[in-house]
Amino acid sequence: MEKLTIDGVYAAAARLRDLLPPTPAWSYPVLDAAIGSHAIVKHENVQPTGAFKVRGGLNLLATLSPAERAAGLITVSTGNHAQSLAYAAARSGVAATIVMPRSTPAEKVDAVRAWGARAVLEGADMAQAADFAVGLAARDGLHFVNPGNTPAIVYGHGTVYLELLQAHPEIETLYVPVGSGSGLAGALLVRDAIAPHTRVVGVQAEGASAAYDSWRSGTVKTVEAHTFAAGLATGSGFELPQSIMRERLDDFLLVSDDDLRHAMSLMATAAHTLCEGAGAGGLAGALADASRPGVVGFACTGGNACASEMAGLGRVAVGV
Repeated sequence: MEKLTIDGVYAAAARLRDLLPPTPAWSYPVLDAAIGSHAIVKHENVQPTGAFKVRGGLNLLATLSPAERAAGLITVSTGNHAQSLAYAAARSGVAATIVMPRSTPAEKVDAVRAWGARAVLEGADMAQAADFAVGLAARDGLHFVNPGNTPAIVYGHGTVYLELLQAHPEIETLYVPVGSGSGLAGALLVRDAIAPHTRVVGVQAEGASAAYDSWRSGTVKTVEAHTFAAGLATGSGFELPQSIMRERLDDFLLVSDDDLRHAMSLMATAAHTLCEGAGAGGLAGALADASRPGVVGFACTGGNACASEMAGLGRVAVGV
């Protein structure tokens, strides 16, 4: 498996420079008061697909060989990775097939099709959908894109944290939501290169703890995923990001679905920002971490909250 390096993130940033403007990073005094620390929030929810993963898709398409582009792409996803590849493939004139579990919310399927990709609903969960996608790739000669073990995607995702830490070197702890771990691996590459003083903490839903369990054990683990946060509902660890996390990650926190819903509500009321469940993971981690210092940072990694993710959100009382 390819060894990941910071040079890959720098190369991705150069490729994306003319495709995606840097996303804004803001602070909010009411949010600071609720956290008890000064927080810098990077808004990846303003990307054209509503999430940071568009960076990985665009970087991947820019690095494919002519033969891979001609064959067409296939991948498996419940939402943001799907939209990322659909968007990037459409921009590049490459055919894309996205396999999604049958339980995927209709609005996420519609979004993929709106970008021009073919959406195939198959399997009761991500594991079954992935097995189907691999088989379909072999049958039809499509180029299968592994959502967690593809270096170009990790490098693209790392550009979120390159922008954030270049602009805000004062960040003392960075909280990164974890599904496959591609964003976290990219963040660690960046931290080690330009901000070695910054502590990096992964945050995952306790009902979908595959990456956490893999990190703790040192071997890739598979678990059933039970969380409303679709972007965190990954049932297996991935070896490529784990190879970085094992050596470099400072801490890893599990948060409950209630913690994530609370963070979604707090982002809406205190930071004027609609987050999906996974997109609020960084804030949920900051709230759960008793050892957080004076300046924290995290990205709202996505704003694609479907109706089921919004259901049950209560009003959060915040004050200074």
